[in-house]
Amino acid sequence: MMTARAIATLVLFMAWTLLLIPVQMLLIKIGSPWMRLLPHLYHRSVAWLLRLKIRKLGEPSTAGPVLFVSNHISWLDIVALSAALPASFIAKREVADWPFFGTLARLQRTVFVDRNNRHRTAAHRDEIVERLEAGDSLILFPEGTSSDGLRIHNFKSAFFGVAEQAVRGRLPIVQPVSLGYCRLNHMPVGRRWMRIFAWVGDEDLVPHLWRFLKSGPSEAVVEFHQPVTMAEFASRKGLAAWCHQRVLEGLSDINAGRAPGRRTPPQVFAGPRPPAQGPSIDGLANGDNGNTADNGNTGQP
Repeated sequence: MMTARAIATLVLFMAWTLLLIPVQMLLIKIGSPWMRLLPHLYHRSVAWLLRLKIRKLGEPSTAGPVLFVSNHISWLDIVALSAALPASFIAKREVADWPFFGTLARLQRTVFVDRNNRHRTAAHRDEIVERLEAGDSLILFPEGTSSDGLRIHNFKSAFFGVAEQAVRGRLPIVQPVSLGYCRLNHMPVGRRWMRIFAWVGDEDLVPHLWRFLKSGPSEAVVEFHQPVTMAEFASRKGLAAWCHQRVLEGLSDINAGRAPGRRTPPQVFAGPRPPAQGPSIDGLANGDNGNTADNGNTGQP
């Protein structure tokens, strides 16, 4: 029964996706505003097809183009976050070359960055700023990799260099987001079943996808935290550290099945601003860790 359901889900997913691909291509070609909204509606339908319930806590900022900063657990994050808000992603260059899924990423107007090419850093920064100025909201995974769903890697502070750039005459809004998978077959996930969701290490995508398709209905929680700007922090390391702390607090509550508790205010990570320095997102190229948390390389919810 599980195998038959998984096959039916896969067939419906492929049929629906192939039907909408030329529509999105046309919307992008003519520059229609619907090119931002269609991926959001598409992923909401995919979440329904995958029997993935999305529970939102808080609301995404509507004060302007936003740089959303989220933890990263799995390929399923794309569905969960896109179903929760209309936005594009910032992803590593290699994703663009993935069969099929690379095409979907391009159709969602993903910004691809080459972390191994330092000479492309300024171009990546400018492209991100241009997209924000054009009215696009972007989703960033500042860990630079996926986690096991129970912990969060340090946020690479250099990814936050874009937050220092003026967009439409003001600093861009940064909003941290906690994403967690809390229920499977109507039961708490816990450590034992988190492997159904977490895609880490060298595991191939297809077996992981197939295992998820054969599982039961599930639930993801997306918590939108307080939006801020770079003006509230002494440095981008301070901003990265606060975002890390907020996302960690949210994930801890999600995994424990608790209602949102007290959240650390930005003032804890604020202080006198150092002398102004040239803008940089060097971490996109060199993987600067930024030492963003006091709890070592990973945070334990």
